[in-house]
Amino acid sequence: MNVFLGIDLGSTTSKAVIVDKDGHIIGRGITNTRSNYEVAAQIAQNEAEFNSRFTLLHRRLKTDSNGSFDWGDIISQLENRFHYLQYRYRFYRLIEVMFENAALLENKELSGKVTTLLKKIQDDMLIDVEEKFLNGAISLSSDFFRDIFSTGYMQAIQDEDKSYYDQLVALYDRSITPVENEKLNFDFAQLAEEAIELLPEKSFQEDTDFRKNLDEVELLSLEPTDYIGTGYGRQLLPFEEKHIKSEILCHAMGAHAVFPGTRTVLDIGGQDTKAIQVDKYGLVTSFQMNDRCAAGCGRYLGYIADEMSISVGELGPLAMNADYEANICSTCTVFAGAELREYLNLGEKKENVLAGLHKAIVQRAFALLARSGGVRNEFTFTGGVARNQAVVKYVSQMVEQNYGKIKINCHTDSIFMGALGAALFSSRRK
Repeated sequence: MNVFLGIDLGSTTSKAVIVDKDGHIIGRGITNTRSNYEVAAQIAQNEAEFNSRFTLLHRRLKTDSNGSFDWGDIISQLENRFHYLQYRYRFYRLIEVMFENAALLENKELSGKVTTLLKKIQDDMLIDVEEKFLNGAISLSSDFFRDIFSTGYMQAIQDEDKSYYDQLVALYDRSITPVENEKLNFDFAQLAEEAIELLPEKSFQEDTDFRKNLDEVELLSLEPTDYIGTGYGRQLLPFEEKHIKSEILCHAMGAHAVFPGTRTVLDIGGQDTKAIQVDKYGLVTSFQMNDRCAAGCGRYLGYIADEMSISVGELGPLAMNADYEANICSTCTVFAGAELREYLNLGEKKENVLAGLHKAIVQRAFALLARSGGVRNEFTFTGGVARNQAVVKYVSQMVEQNYGKIKINCHTDSIFMGALGAALFSSRRK
């Protein structure tokens, strides 16, 4: 099967998209960007390949089966359990390394106590995560292994003997990075069979087309015919120069492919913001870029989340509940953090402060847009920050205030636009 791969190595997340010969997406993969960029790219690609197999299985069953089952729901549940099993394998590997590091502590009494506490909490942690996976409380595209594990781990050790809290945190910090940078070779066929056993209802296996198509999809070669890497860290990819392309060109191409009427693209990623003007073919005509300061980017939001001891995913919903936007004067990440603390010390609601911070991010982005040529025709918002509903709210407001009624596009695949553009470029070159 002819497939084409695009990898977007960002500063915070690495994305991969696989398209078929007609440029249609069949697979998406995402992971947090690690200190080992090659591993991050490989994991994103593997996740895109797994997702492709589930997509192709669903397509075949819709065509071949007699329609007795809701294959969309069944495949969705199957993929969810498939990802849970991946998490479980990584979980046990991390626990194993933590036990090894605990055994290396010079103070043997401390080593024994820490090991005992770790044994005590591990089963409850895994049960809690399994429940969240199976209830759909964990997003396959934004909740990564490190985040899921650390959230459960920190909650668990807070309930234990406080005198060992620092040692338990240090044990996790020492163990997570080497484990995270290990590339585990998951076997799709094996995990798919294990995932089937976790499904509450298995009667669909009576459909002979299911087993036939699953066997065929498991054996299908998804080795890319061609591939292109892009993104903030594209030069760190283990690719030849001919397989590297500018992230500006790729975001423009990806946005135009999903929304052909696009003429202006705003991409707010983890480390930079790009304002891009494109023509009717999706080719870049002009752009402006801010990559010298984290303010106005995903890292900025991450910094604010750390200051408030909440997750990045909580920022947008909190800001949406504001009574008004607190006035944030600083455009520097560090100074904005100082303003945040000052407001909170004065008794200001955190929702109002966050609303002001989100509005300040968008104001910086619109200064870039103005310098790039403004907003024309359809406006498409891409990048990971496009998933933050408060940012989307202020982007929509400022487009209308400054440029009038213009169609605004914000897609569920916004974070994959760069990888999609890279995959499309690879599929179109001879």
